[in-house]
Amino acid sequence: MHQFINQNQINLRKSTIALFFFTLFYTFTNAQDFSINGKVVDSFSKDPLEATTVYAESIKDSTLITYTISDKAGFFELEGKSNLTEVNLFFSYNGYKTTLKKVVLKPSLSLGEIAMEEQAEELKGVEVTGERVPIRIKKDTLEFNADSFKTRPDATVEEVLKKLPGVDVDSNGKITVNGKEVSQVLVNGQVFFSKDPKVVTKSLPKEVIDKIQITSTKTKTQEFTGEQGDGDSKTINLTIKEDKNKGLLGRLSGGYGTDERYQANGLLNYFDGQQRISAIASSNNINSAGFSFDEIYGMMGRTRGGISMNSNGGFSVGGLSFGFGEGITTSSNLGASYADSKKGEYKVSANYFYANSDSYNDQKTSRENILPNGRFFTDSESRFEGTTSGNQGSANLEFDIDETLRISIEPSMSVNRTNSSNAGFTVSSDETGEIINRNETRTVGDGQQRDFTNRMDVFKKLDTLGRYIRLSFSNNNRANEDITNLESVREVFGDNPVQEILDQRTMVTDKHDNYTLGATYREVLGDKLFLDFGYEYRNNKDYNKREVFDFDDSIGRYTDFNETLSSDFNFKNRQHYPSLALNRNGKKLRLGVTASLMNTKLENEDFSRNSSFSKTYNNFLFRVSGNYNIDQSKRIYMGYYSRLNLPSINQLQPVANINNPLNVVIGNPNLSPSVNHSVNLDFNNYSWKERTGYFIYAWLSAEQNKVVPVTVTDENFLRTTTYTNVKGNQNGQLGTRYSKEFKKDSTLTVKVDVNPYLSYRKEIGFNNGNRLEARIWSITPRITTTFNYKELLEIVPGYRIAFNDTKYNIDTFKDINFISHTAEFKTTTYWPKGLVWGNDISYTYNGNVGPSFDRDFLLWNISLGVQMFNDKGTFKILAYDLLDQNNNTRRSTGQDYIQDFQGTVLQRYFMASFTFKFDQFGGKKPSGNGMRFF
Repeated sequence: MHQFINQNQINLRKSTIALFFFTLFYTFTNAQDFSINGKVVDSFSKDPLEATTVYAESIKDSTLITYTISDKAGFFELEGKSNLTEVNLFFSYNGYKTTLKKVVLKPSLSLGEIAMEEQAEELKGVEVTGERVPIRIKKDTLEFNADSFKTRPDATVEEVLKKLPGVDVDSNGKITVNGKEVSQVLVNGQVFFSKDPKVVTKSLPKEVIDKIQITSTKTKTQEFTGEQGDGDSKTINLTIKEDKNKGLLGRLSGGYGTDERYQANGLLNYFDGQQRISAIASSNNINSAGFSFDEIYGMMGRTRGGISMNSNGGFSVGGLSFGFGEGITTSSNLGASYADSKKGEYKVSANYFYANSDSYNDQKTSRENILPNGRFFTDSESRFEGTTSGNQGSANLEFDIDETLRISIEPSMSVNRTNSSNAGFTVSSDETGEIINRNETRTVGDGQQRDFTNRMDVFKKLDTLGRYIRLSFSNNNRANEDITNLESVREVFGDNPVQEILDQRTMVTDKHDNYTLGATYREVLGDKLFLDFGYEYRNNKDYNKREVFDFDDSIGRYTDFNETLSSDFNFKNRQHYPSLALNRNGKKLRLGVTASLMNTKLENEDFSRNSSFSKTYNNFLFRVSGNYNIDQSKRIYMGYYSRLNLPSINQLQPVANINNPLNVVIGNPNLSPSVNHSVNLDFNNYSWKERTGYFIYAWLSAEQNKVVPVTVTDENFLRTTTYTNVKGNQNGQLGTRYSKEFKKDSTLTVKVDVNPYLSYRKEIGFNNGNRLEARIWSITPRITTTFNYKELLEIVPGYRIAFNDTKYNIDTFKDINFISHTAEFKTTTYWPKGLVWGNDISYTYNGNVGPSFDRDFLLWNISLGVQMFNDKGTFKILAYDLLDQNNNTRRSTGQDYIQDFQGTVLQRYFMASFTFKFDQFGGKKPSGNGMRFF
């Protein structure tokens, strides 16, 4: 009987799949291709209207079918595929009355000239309501109508962003627009909790969003002067719908599963025009920031969730870090945010976060250390536990005293506490397998960090031609206090065996004070041509006191002061930074040339050794950039810049660090600063009409006097490391990305994304006194395809292969070659109504992992959700790592080593959860019993 039922279920499933593909085939084969062309002109002057939005909607339900943009000559060609015979055709241009034509679809239709009349009211700033223009180009802003892009019910902002042409959202939530990363997502022009875009995109629902505006990210100065952004990154601004801009929006989620896995999170927003008050809270033990309200994968930790997560447990949001970077983290956080603005007067925002986390991680490493005359092997195992707690608050305050004067203040403060315990065991052996040395350590640390940062800018316009002056002052005051207990037993075997036992307590007081004073004056040389005079004075002071005490067995306390390992010093860094810049800020062409002199004076006073040193450096730095907008779809950028990198205090201070007794590290006070020279090239070409485009990017950098470690290994494989300067290090990357979107009405959307890239590194270093060069090549082609059928089914397959090759200049060093594969297959169904089913399958093969580690694994996550209470609630059951194959195994290579790593990772669990949404806008109570539930 059981087999009979299962067979019926299989047959029913097969019939359903067959019916779906038959319907898909029928829909495609019965739709007709159509093409509509014409020319859009001004009704009075007959001048062509470039960037007119032309879009077709169904007459029945106003569903967007397709759209296009007119070119320089006002010409447009609207192409598509549809089952409809007649549609409404709209013509929209900023400052003109929207024109409507009802047309019968044909394989080819020419409309001739479309004359548009000016809209006087709109020119005066009056908005015309009721329009559903899918896309508009306004000077340097690209604006999308959120409602024109169909998504599933209750989708987040992230889901609608994926529908926009030219916009890409990867599996980690990183957003790019035509290849440029989105640095911030604003809500009504204000920061939402933090500048991390994912806090907004994963928490706000699409249904409250009116417009999605994309611009080049601007500096404070560019915002004040009204200039365009440089285009290095993008900013997205979300405007709230007028009827949603006064009221409450909230989300509550909770889940519990096997292995005591849990997650709970909540979000509450109050909107009142430009004023917003928000609160957010979360607690979980699945490596998640907890801010994702995705109905499918929102309870799956770092898979499709999380905020600014790394690959293995650590993550950050709002400037606070959770965990220590590896293992499994249990975290809780609480945050509040406030924003308000009044045009021409002020714009203020502030936020506060509290975070607490507990982490644990068991790991093992197997390392092959390469020497000019042989090699040796190091195997390590460790167990780590740690807790963090932190408070952070920040604000962004802007006040317009009048039309020519603006004051901006950005304070930020954080207080953090960390406790950790780490026990490790390491064994070193030669090529025959004979043990040479071993080391057992246990480290317990307790630390507290306090940080205060503030920046104040005063902007003053001197005339209407573009002259202005900017005065700025910033400070950063940081203090760290750490107490660490180290217990170590180091044994060296062989003909002269030695055992060394350490039991020490180290107390470190580290204070950092940085003050910067700057001024900029702009002189107008002509139309769009400016000369900027700049000056900055930077004063950095670091005080570090390191007290090491050995354990006294006679009294049972840490009282024996270890003068050799202790230090007490002041480190000062004073810089004068005058600069001169010539800029041309045209609509199509933007050029900039900046020359500056970095005068640096370093002073160090070591009180414990009565020694000091002083160094002065003068470095000329240059920056050249050019940006040319060929047309509205094509852009080319070229740039060169040089950057000064100063050695760190640890690299300069000649005091031994024995945190790892097998590798003692000592600084070098004779180091020089390094200068990095970089050249990059970008070409973007995206056609809004064709929904297709590509971009090409190239980047190369060379570093002079790079600071590199110099390690000497003795006959017992004990290492001593110091630092020196070298020349010849290089780093480069070349890549392209092509995307194409195919769309038929609102029935089927297919998006193809191809992204191959090449990376190259030349690393110069030393190996036991020998100059070592490593040339590392990596070629990584990647392809991703998205199929979406009527927002009922979405299929996303993807594949990536990486070819890696490392070559050395020393014959005894064996070259390294390996291949890795990553394949993904994601499906989401929203049928029948109210049922959401998701599958997320990924396969990873690491061709370079050693024989004692797992080379591959298959990660399969499943989620099944049911909507209820008029779609306000979602009950969900999910399985994470269904096949129980997830592992945290990887190989890393350096100039003189190959290392395999395996650590604690989140593995299979099952979880049931419930999400509830409660909204109240415009003073109206929500339907159902939503507010009573809350």
